[in-house]
Amino acid sequence: MVLGPVLFSTCSNDTVSGILSKFADDTKPSNGAPVCPSVPLSPQLHRRGFRCLHGVDGSPGMLERARSTGLYRELRRCVLGQEPLPAPAEHYDAVTVVGALGEGQGPTTALTELLRVTKPGGFLCLTTRSNPSNLRYKAELETALAGLERRGAWQKVLAQEVERWERATSEEESTQGTGYISGVVYVYQKCPVPPLEEG
Repeated sequence: MVLGPVLFSTCSNDTVSGILSKFADDTKPSNGAPVCPSVPLSPQLHRRGFRCLHGVDGSPGMLERARSTGLYRELRRCVLGQEPLPAPAEHYDAVTVVGALGEGQGPTTALTELLRVTKPGGFLCLTTRSNPSNLRYKAELETALAGLERRGAWQKVLAQEVERWERATSEEESTQGTGYISGVVYVYQKCPVPPLEEG
């Protein structure tokens, strides 16, 4: 799931698809369960065996780009955090958000909507950048992620720093003059619904 026209380095998409395929093997074609990946990530997931891909984006241009790949079974327009996702509750085995969680993009309050559409036991793979202009947002995101974990909504499976996440747009944003900015991949597993206590 990506919101707006965002370009990613191959490194970031390969990293995310590799991580997701390691933890979410049950989302592959054997059960036909839908996965909702970002547009730039879909070719890597498809190469790793994911076949039932649904996409959501706020940008008609990105939806057209996704449609042109021929990899998606369903594409819908939606702006993360501004409206409910166009999917029923507990629908997806895995949800990915690459490039849409950052300053001026999807708000951290959208995490509960991402959880809503993920099946119990399903995986959420989220990313954000670690460049200077996104550090306030990253801290807010990590506070929200930890809060949902404390409330028992999900468990953190992985938080992996990626040094060369994407090309920097300015020298000030570059990590130690490399021409790239760093980022983080978070993988969470939604907790199963606890059994009702009889009383």
